[in-house]
Amino acid sequence: MYPGRLCGRCRFRALMVLFATASFAAVGVAQGGEIEAVGVDAALDEISSNFTRYDWLVIAAYLAFTTVLGGLLAGRQTSMKDFFLGGRKLPWPAVCGSIIATELSAATFLIAPAIVFSQGGDMTYIQLALGTILARFVIGYFFIPVYYKREIYSPYDYMGNQLGSRVQNITTGLFMVGGILAQGARVYIAAKALQVITGTDIATSIIIIGAVSVCWTIMGGIATVIWTDAIQFLLFTAGAIVALIFAASAVDGGMAGVLSEAYHAGKLRVVNLSFNPKEAYTLWCGLIGFSCLTLASHGTDQLLVQRMFTCKNEAAARKAIIWSGLSQVLTWLLLLVGAGIFVYYKHTPLTASEQVVVDNDSMKIFAIYIVDVMPPLLSGLLMAAIFAAAISTLDSLLAALSQSTIAILYKPFFKPEASDKHYVRASRVIVLIWGVLVTAFAIYCDVLARSYADLIQFALAMAAYTYGALLGVFLLAFLPTKRDDLGLMWGVPLSMLTVFALNWHQRIPQLIVLVVGMILIIQAIRHLRQSPQKILYVALAVAIVTIISIVVIPKTPDGDPAHITLAWPWHFPIGTAMTFIIGHLVGNKTASPG
Repeated sequence: MYPGRLCGRCRFRALMVLFATASFAAVGVAQGGEIEAVGVDAALDEISSNFTRYDWLVIAAYLAFTTVLGGLLAGRQTSMKDFFLGGRKLPWPAVCGSIIATELSAATFLIAPAIVFSQGGDMTYIQLALGTILARFVIGYFFIPVYYKREIYSPYDYMGNQLGSRVQNITTGLFMVGGILAQGARVYIAAKALQVITGTDIATSIIIIGAVSVCWTIMGGIATVIWTDAIQFLLFTAGAIVALIFAASAVDGGMAGVLSEAYHAGKLRVVNLSFNPKEAYTLWCGLIGFSCLTLASHGTDQLLVQRMFTCKNEAAARKAIIWSGLSQVLTWLLLLVGAGIFVYYKHTPLTASEQVVVDNDSMKIFAIYIVDVMPPLLSGLLMAAIFAAAISTLDSLLAALSQSTIAILYKPFFKPEASDKHYVRASRVIVLIWGVLVTAFAIYCDVLARSYADLIQFALAMAAYTYGALLGVFLLAFLPTKRDDLGLMWGVPLSMLTVFALNWHQRIPQLIVLVVGMILIIQAIRHLRQSPQKILYVALAVAIVTIISIVVIPKTPDGDPAHITLAWPWHFPIGTAMTFIIGHLVGNKTASPG
């Protein structure tokens, strides 16, 4: 054991600080007034009545077909390798389709058109594609080779091998917290769209998505998830194309008319070179912020990395991740759909009921267009695509959470010497447990989302709490830094606390920052007393986070006090830097990584 390492009880305390920070971020600070919903339920009932029995038959047929085909393609799952790695024999095109289906989610399918449709909206969101495509090449040529050196089941196995077993537990814990926060938010967004066709409350829609996702995951593990995701990818690719064709055909002049009117309305603007750090859709956010986001989400998050482990070899995994960059073509198509919807409603104003729903939640505009404007069967196809995107998000998470739970909790502490068949059975039970927990959090998101300007900020803000820390840990393991894991006991909580401080500036969040910061300093004094400079590093980092949380900068034009805030894409590189820098400065030198 290196000098200065934490004892077991202190490690537990450090982990509790980490998880407490995430919990405060998710639960304790949901503020803002209640949304006035008078008349919204009645308006949703009126709109949902336009969704015919034939549309419901399309959705039912899709679910039945996908369930049967996914089960047949997955085959029997008799071992851990089968259940969690698909036997490492899945074709890379299917894996690629699964990656796209999971990353796009119902959030992108619904929000991308709404971004263009909204007042002042345009297509600058597509700039974020530059960073995500660049990051996929980095993952393919640098991350994947180290993952394929040995048979591992998660990126956290690799980090643990390089930095120590407790790092595997910390990063797996980060993934679990981040997965629940981020994917729960996405399921919530999809459920809001389903309200338009069901007329039910949010909770009922979320439970429907959760139930189907749990069934699919239990049925065949990761193989079923990947094959059903691949089918879903084909469905909502067709759905995006059909929606664009129909939007163009519904406007005089067709696609040329849509592009002309959208251009003159400023909806086709693509490049934003602004250096304003509070603007999210700029070229610099795309190149820097979204590169870090994708390196974390596709390179260190079990949710997506697990798919690459199912490929036959390193070369196939590289093809899967690089070609998954085609997802940005779908995003671009959905932005064009938003332009078409804008032009359509410019000439055909929203009805009174539609206006009530849009005023309450503009994100529902695409779902309203599908139900009220598109013809029967076609509208069923599009809503099935949204349903597919929601399921692919959740079933992917459940498979990854189950694998992680078996690896760090069930196998070491409950059944260390059980057979593979036993672990497969236990994994199915764990899928069910996680399904209930994620569904419950998705329902609670109805409260949390009220504190964010729009739903895309909400969905990605949830991921920011853990992605920066995950990527920072990976870089410490991957780069020739020659450090152990000691610094991560402070770097990881400080990363999450920084994102928290950037998001929340009310009194209670400021108090949370002060309390957690003091705990980290006290822990540093207790365990790093032989290295005063390391205590100083921790204290300086805590001071920076405190300044971000508390300091008021020059007032806004309205005279209101302003705090240090940044657009959400910057949270990812900042969180990564905090983890890596503190991990490097406070960590002990080693002879070689791992």
